[in-house]
Amino acid sequence: MSRVLLIEDDRAVREGVSLTLRRRGHEVEGAATGEAGLAAMETFRPDLVLLDLMLPDKSGFEVCRRIRATQQIPIIMLTARGDDIDVVLGLEAGADDYIVKPARGEVLEARIRAVLRRAAPGDGGPDPAALQPVETHGDLTIDRKGLLVAKHGQDLPLAPSEMKLLLYLSATPGRVFSRQQLLEHVWEHSYHGDARLVDACVMRLRTKVEESTRSPKYIQTVRGFGYRFGPL
Repeated sequence: MSRVLLIEDDRAVREGVSLTLRRRGHEVEGAATGEAGLAAMETFRPDLVLLDLMLPDKSGFEVCRRIRATQQIPIIMLTARGDDIDVVLGLEAGADDYIVKPARGEVLEARIRAVLRRAAPGDGGPDPAALQPVETHGDLTIDRKGLLVAKHGQDLPLAPSEMKLLLYLSATPGRVFSRQQLLEHVWEHSYHGDARLVDACVMRLRTKVEESTRSPKYIQTVRGFGYRFGPL
């Protein structure tokens, strides 16, 4: 199973989540502070990070940004309130998903499996077998099998959710997908999924693939409907 780094200052939560995940076969390393978590990134080398937003020494946002500066490992935020502005800030900082505490073991396991699948090769959108393994769209080159995206020949560091969103949209250029469709296919969320996941991921992705985020060429908004991939 996966190696999970849990950065959570609440000892009861940390121990409870660690026990739940270990019972499901995961290897878990706990860290009570942001700095301890960042240090464990080097020593433990996790497959995924569960990150509390409220830490005693530094904010979870800062920890998330520091991880994203060097690694595109899956990050799931742990938050006490799902409707809080902190969720939006965390997603904008680079988190792939979030879980509201307390969460059942089934929810934790489902989110972990889903976010790890986004980082796995061979999960690149509708009917990937019918697509070219390497495609060129304007200035972008997309290698679906290698999970590599380049712009002007330079590799782009994309987080798992950013990668899967781009692969999914670019598989059918011009087709419009609603936020709900993207939540179901990219995030594997059911009907109660949070559209903020999609909007925040689109915003981050545009900063990496577009020349101008105000006039996007590739990740286009269709007002009242959702998003599509261009150029058409």
